[in-house]
Amino acid sequence: MSDQAVRGTTTGGRRAVGPVPDRALLRATALAHLARFGTTRAGLTQVLERRVQRWARRAVEGGELSEEVESRTAPLGAVIAQVVADMVELGAVDDAAFAGSRARSLTRSGRSRRAVQAHLAARGVEAETVGAVLDDALGARGQDGQDVELAAALIFARRRRAGPFAPAREGGEDVVSGDEATVRRRKVLDAMARAGFGRATAEAALDMDPEEAEDRIIRMKSA
Repeated sequence: MSDQAVRGTTTGGRRAVGPVPDRALLRATALAHLARFGTTRAGLTQVLERRVQRWARRAVEGGELSEEVESRTAPLGAVIAQVVADMVELGAVDDAAFAGSRARSLTRSGRSRRAVQAHLAARGVEAETVGAVLDDALGARGQDGQDVELAAALIFARRRRAGPFAPAREGGEDVVSGDEATVRRRKVLDAMARAGFGRATAEAALDMDPEEAEDRIIRMKSA
């Protein structure tokens, strides 16, 4: 295929695909993404790789040989790595800062520490960084960390309208039967276990007085 066709004109009915992404284009793509979204080194790398993959797919669909497309895009891995490194140096990408912000946000929405850890790992944050960030943002696995985890469990229970947030109360008494309450409690405990909360934390959340439960949530969110 001619260079003219690759640059974006059509020849012989082939679709225009534009120039192969270069460092300037990939840098512009990175800056545009970071202006809208926070991300990690791994996340930005994926964004830029997808940009290259879209070009490659259009080039093949436009009639260029796949081998030629591969030869054009193969050197771009190193270019992407350099662009990402540039963004880190500029401070636009900071895995620790991203992880801390995301950890606090997820916890305040009712996610367990284990779920937050899995989320950050999936976003490409290194395990060592995740551990340090969780201890800093959510408290170490001592009393502070346990208090935050319990507050997150209470938020989860509130979303489920369970435990201290159950609506079926009249005059302070449950209006459901004992068997029904037992089944409902077991289902909520199972859901909390799947969400990553330990049994003791889940039990404590469901057994808490409603006023204390609300107070713990408020304290955690305002910390």
